[in-house]
Amino acid sequence: MSAPPRDSGLTGAAGAARAVGPEAHTSPHAKLWHVTLTVGGEPMESTLVRAALERLSGEQPFLLSGRYGADRAEVRYWEEAPECADAAALALRLWGEHRGSAGLPPWHVLGVEVVDRQVFQRRGADPLVVPAGGWRPF
Repeated sequence: MSAPPRDSGLTGAAGAARAVGPEAHTSPHAKLWHVTLTVGGEPMESTLVRAALERLSGEQPFLLSGRYGADRAEVRYWEEAPECADAAALALRLWGEHRGSAGLPPWHVLGVEVVDRQVFQRRGADPLVVPAGGWRPF
């Protein structure tokens, strides 16, 4: 099964401007998945990494938050997709698709975690609605 195109339905956790909840779904088969994408590579100045992440947030406003350092970054967001595999496929493409336009470091994906809402909530993690662009150092 191939991943849906990024512009089909609500992607990126139903948009940064809306509250996340069952009423946010437009497709009866879509679910919300919490995604954590970790990328890394050759070190560069942390201020440049943060600036690139802020540009990425401008291009993809569904990015909720993340952490960064000189040699890695972690972005966290909600994705709407029918299956976990679809959300993972979209996450794996995110960095590469925006590398040039957002001026992202030439890093590679080191890991991706995709969990459904129930698992995320059971962990007692951050609330469902987080201010977009909450970047902080590791």
